[in-house]
Amino acid sequence: AVVSTQSTGGKVRSGLKSLLESSKSEYGISVGSRAHLQDEAVANRSFLRNILMYGFHMFVLIVGGVSDIKDTQCGFKLFSRSAARAIFPQMNIERWAFDVEIFVIANILGIKATEVAVNWEEIDGSKIVPIYSWLEMAKDLLMIRTRYMIGAWSVTERLKSE
Repeated sequence: AVVSTQSTGGKVRSGLKSLLESSKSEYGISVGSRAHLQDEAVANRSFLRNILMYGFHMFVLIVGGVSDIKDTQCGFKLFSRSAARAIFPQMNIERWAFDVEIFVIANILGIKATEVAVNWEEIDGSKIVPIYSWLEMAKDLLMIRTRYMIGAWSVTERLKSE
């Protein structure tokens, strides 16, 4: 398996065993998900951050077309070797919305993804600037949608068995 972790150093406090188990199944991507913690997160965040969070989730669904993963931005993902080899060389986005492009490419290739509940520990040092970063992510999502739609970006490699 290939592991992707958050650049700011957040870490999984619990749920890692379930995440590792799911990576041994038919799923090419296992995503550590904080979606089960959303009610608690909403209670602890400012009104502005909640608006930005819900807005981004809606934008990911409508513009990115990612409907099967609720927490695309959780920084802990496990990939099968074949999924990693099929997805990563075709990536175009190198900023915050690269996670969404992972799922767009996976959907095109028919690579299944699953979410596994994890308890995630945030570590100080986030590089996200609430409004500016959200605008950058929105711009990237529009770029992902537009460039794949018009054929400027395409997915050429097919999933190969390991």
